[in-house]
Amino acid sequence: MNQKNNLNFKIGKREVGEAQPVFVVAEISGNHNQNFKRAKELVKSACQCGADAVKLQTYTPDTLTIDSSKKWFRVKVNSAWKGKTLYELYKEAYTPWEWQPKLKKIANSYGIPLFSTPFDETSVDFLEKMGVPAYKIASFEIVDIELLKKVAQTKKPVIISRGMSSLPELKLAVSTLRKYGTPSIAILHCVSSYPAKPEEMNLATISDIKKRFGVITGLSDHSLSPLVPVVAVALGASIIEKHFTLSRADGGSDAAFSLEPEEFKELVKSVRETEKVIGRVRYGAGKKESENIVFRRSLFVVKDIKKGEKFTHENIRCIRPGYGLQPRFLSKALGRKAKKDIKRDTPLNWSLIV
Repeated sequence: MNQKNNLNFKIGKREVGEAQPVFVVAEISGNHNQNFKRAKELVKSACQCGADAVKLQTYTPDTLTIDSSKKWFRVKVNSAWKGKTLYELYKEAYTPWEWQPKLKKIANSYGIPLFSTPFDETSVDFLEKMGVPAYKIASFEIVDIELLKKVAQTKKPVIISRGMSSLPELKLAVSTLRKYGTPSIAILHCVSSYPAKPEEMNLATISDIKKRFGVITGLSDHSLSPLVPVVAVALGASIIEKHFTLSRADGGSDAAFSLEPEEFKELVKSVRETEKVIGRVRYGAGKKESENIVFRRSLFVVKDIKKGEKFTHENIRCIRPGYGLQPRFLSKALGRKAKKDIKRDTPLNWSLIV
């Protein structure tokens, strides 16, 4: 990976950013189906599947909306939620707040940090008491300036999903966080479509974010394509966030675009292999390559030569293998004399040349 810079930050004990392993976040969201036992299993399974962090969402139906069935409050898009009122959706999907410290304790028992996405000022206060090490700003909340100010004042690292946001909206969000105290920011490219199609991803945005904002970048991935996170890492993503479920067949507000345990393990494996493939900038022979240097050409004696005889194109040649002088020394050897008798098929070296 690239040499790290001072944009890196820590979430718990884990450094996040360049020259570090990609930080893989398992988003639990509403896939617990309002069952605490299932919520605990989700957190345990995510830790066991190789997640570097587990993330929750902290809101209630009443902190997000009001209970109304008027047309403005009814979901008309996204097949996973279509037809429900917003209140119904959030009542189904929210994670009861009394669960969250207990879930954090489970993740921490695996040495894994747990943090959350707050959706209003009261949830920030709650998460501060809970002692989360970082905050996530959801793509839908990026325009909530008062929420951004509140989060920034905690002076903890913030990860933002940029889904749907225009460039001016994203610039305002970042400047607000910085102005009010956020020490470190990461911006995740995100397509707020559920599930997102590969052709919608526009992953080239990842490297543009890094250049434009000078921050750690990554991807909040709502697609089900195993290729998408791999390409994202190749393009410079330092963070990959994926929704996690025990089984899509069990349903749940976000199940349709969530990975099951075996799929999540494969994601982590693919990300780690991609990191190895990317490696770092280097020239010269690597450890295994060095074994093959002997198959290069070098200077060899190809006819018996008597002491004092000159080296010519007829009695020395540039051939394989590579045990003799490098080919670049041919012109310096030609015309000079043999220091002693030299047998055919002897690698030429300076000790044989007068």
